[in-house]
Amino acid sequence: MNVSEIMVKPVRVEKSDNLSRALDLMDKHDTRRLLVTSKGKLRGVVTMRNIARALGTSRKPGMPASSLHVATAVSDTYATVPPEMRVSDAVSVLQQQRGILLVMDDEEILGWITPEEVLKTCKTDGFAAEFMSTPITAAPGDRLVHVRRIMLDQDIGRLPVVEDYQLVGIITEKDIAKAMRAIRDMVPANQQDSRVKNILTADVMSRGVKTVYTNSPVSEVVDIALKYGYGGVPVLNLEEELVGFITRMDLIAKM
Repeated sequence: MNVSEIMVKPVRVEKSDNLSRALDLMDKHDTRRLLVTSKGKLRGVVTMRNIARALGTSRKPGMPASSLHVATAVSDTYATVPPEMRVSDAVSVLQQQRGILLVMDDEEILGWITPEEVLKTCKTDGFAAEFMSTPITAAPGDRLVHVRRIMLDQDIGRLPVVEDYQLVGIITEKDIAKAMRAIRDMVPANQQDSRVKNILTADVMSRGVKTVYTNSPVSEVVDIALKYGYGGVPVLNLEEELVGFITRMDLIAKM
């Protein structure tokens, strides 16, 4: 099977568009990344993590998301592959290159492959305990600015939220981007800094997160990730304590 058989059409945004439009497109198409172009030419990729970083920076304080261009959050977290490349070879490239694969014919963008397309196509065997990593966690009372800093420093998109050894929720880069956008759009510039510092993880995290156990088949992890659009799935032991976390890239890394 070639990559041209599993690629999908990327959602595009112009480099000159604003971050509000980028976030609206992500919501509309249920995606966490957009292809950035300028007059039809490839300029990069903008991700939810890039936007969370851009909205949280103090370089342009007080400016609403509608006044910040996509150009402020563009990254090059992608690799290019030809349409005739075998999927198995593309998986090897994806294992080395965090991000996505752009399928290109010369300068024409034919489509792209994200971890989701790989998980839909490739079979993975084993149990959750074999794929999980030790999770970096947050607490409900942690300040959002602290959690955002951890995500950016560790280059991760989500943190399980734990209280008294029990999983109580999850906070993602999308939660942070939405919170930062709301502050920039609705709070006067001279009050934004204090408002941001007072936001707690519990204020924006998602609750009722789907989980698996250490002895759950990894196919169940894949099913949950795809069905609910999760970037990662928490792993519990038989005492219902959080002991691990499995991201899409954790799954792909062991294919």
